[in-house]
Amino acid sequence: MHRGSVGTARLNAELRAVLNPGGGAKVLRLGRTLQEGDKVMQIRNNYDKDVYNGDIGTIIKIDGEENNLIVKMDNGFISYDFAELDELEHAYAISIHKSQGSEYPAVVIPMLTQHYVMLQRNLLYTGITRGKKLVIIVGTKKAIHIAVNNDHTRKRFTRLAARLKNGLAQIR
Repeated sequence: MHRGSVGTARLNAELRAVLNPGGGAKVLRLGRTLQEGDKVMQIRNNYDKDVYNGDIGTIIKIDGEENNLIVKMDNGFISYDFAELDELEHAYAISIHKSQGSEYPAVVIPMLTQHYVMLQRNLLYTGITRGKKLVIIVGTKKAIHIAVNNDHTRKRFTRLAARLKNGLAQIR
């Protein structure tokens, strides 16, 4: 989850203070301070820039005169105008949902009852399987017990069958 004492917002602030204490250029936008050296994630697809939801990189340059910053991503250096900074968020800590489809050398999963609604077996499994070499679960036995025993998934009402049927009817 994003909120709470072990939510991604709090963890990002705490980890950033330790892992990137400052010294580089900074920009304040949307109530957030981004600075050179920060680890960031693209949070929606941007086909023009060839960056996609979940891509992670590091801010290597902030230019206040040009009103832009440069992020080093796996696919190269991406330039963002300050007006586009809503596409980025800190990525020292990310949600399990955002981690799907990726792997990381080490994963730390907080498991506390304050995130009761997220204590589900499938999410715990997804979190554990993101770690390549090391997975650490920090929390309470009660929270882990709840997650392991909660195999109920919410029913989703996507109307997929009706959409597929209508699509096939239009093709014919």
